[in-house]
Amino acid sequence: MRVVHAPTQLERRPRAVALGTLDGVHRGHLSVIRAVLGSGLEPTVITLDPHPRIALGNRVDLISTLERRLELLEAAGVAETLVAAFTPEFMRLNPAEFVATYLDGIGARAVAAGDNFRFGHRREGTLETLADLGLDVLPVEQVPGVSSSAIREAVRSANLVGAATMLGRPFELDGTVVAGHQRGGTLGYPTANIALGADLVCPRFGIYAGSALGHRAAVSIGTNPHYGGTERRIEPYLLDFDGDLYGKRLVVELWERLRDEEAFASEAELVAQIARDVEATRAAVRPVRD
Repeated sequence: MRVVHAPTQLERRPRAVALGTLDGVHRGHLSVIRAVLGSGLEPTVITLDPHPRIALGNRVDLISTLERRLELLEAAGVAETLVAAFTPEFMRLNPAEFVATYLDGIGARAVAAGDNFRFGHRREGTLETLADLGLDVLPVEQVPGVSSSAIREAVRSANLVGAATMLGRPFELDGTVVAGHQRGGTLGYPTANIALGADLVCPRFGIYAGSALGHRAAVSIGTNPHYGGTERRIEPYLLDFDGDLYGKRLVVELWERLRDEEAFASEAELVAQIARDVEATRAAVRPVRD
């Protein structure tokens, strides 16, 4: 998939364009994308970065990084994606100016978006506005009960099956492996310490089962209370894995919450519990099958 950052970087040709922030690329977003894929026109996406609510000073816990969003769009079959910078200048565009620059300018003939899609200065533009401005608004099959907000709430409460059902895949943690205290290695269970972006949603503290790099993973999210920690750490132990992950990006699927984090009377008790967590991870079931 080709990724550009300005409409002038796209050749003007007949296109069907999916519009939206598309955080998480969930099942509702995929329905929008299917509409453009089935149009017979060049399937194109225009997505926004940063998230409009973040740009306006609000707190939003994102489901996915921009990098992961683009990977998921590519996997869905999108040919080209324009990442439009949500700047003050962009916000000031009225609906007609947005259409002239971002849609007519790249040859768009048809568009698809969710029913609640709004665009232009003060969110004045709607799907009806797009039709009034000469674009064919493609029908999109609705996916009831699925929204980015609902997924965020499901993740925060560790309802991973609910989140996966709405996403169409397991929820993922996506970050870079950084140096940690390296206690896991001394206990026989070396973990990777993931630096998760401050703007990304994360489940409540606890021990989870999931996978990464094709290996099942027992994942600790919390403060390591056994060692008196205070800062949040995300530490997956990849079962049957041998390799150096430091400095590398790691995407970890979360499948199931196993238990609360806790402090133990001794290190031997901690190690015994980790062994039970590993066995539970081996038995865990991925909530959405490929």
